[in-house]
Amino acid sequence: MSLAGTYECVLKTPLGVKSGSLVVVPSDDGEHFTGSLSNAMLGTMDITDGAIDGNMLLCSLQVTKPMAMKVDCEVIVDGDKLVGFVTAGAFGEMPLSGHRTA
Repeated sequence: MSLAGTYECVLKTPLGVKSGSLVVVPSDDGEHFTGSLSNAMLGTMDITDGAIDGNMLLCSLQVTKPMAMKVDCEVIVDGDKLVGFVTAGAFGEMPLSGHRTA
């Protein structure tokens, strides 16, 4: 099953629930992906070095809003659903869930 697609996601943060989208474009070898992560607070950030491990997606991003920090994402895709977490600096680990829309 391909992990490619656009996923509408919900992230539960200490600042409230945030919604956004994750675009996944797997490489030809199926071991890496590019794409983007976007929401109203962060804008759109390109993912250039994502890794694929089976049905797991892993990536790290440097964000500048609302403050500069490293954000690590780890999600598992099961059919058209995804579940996982985001670790963001002092905010710690936050649950992420979503579903494929395209």
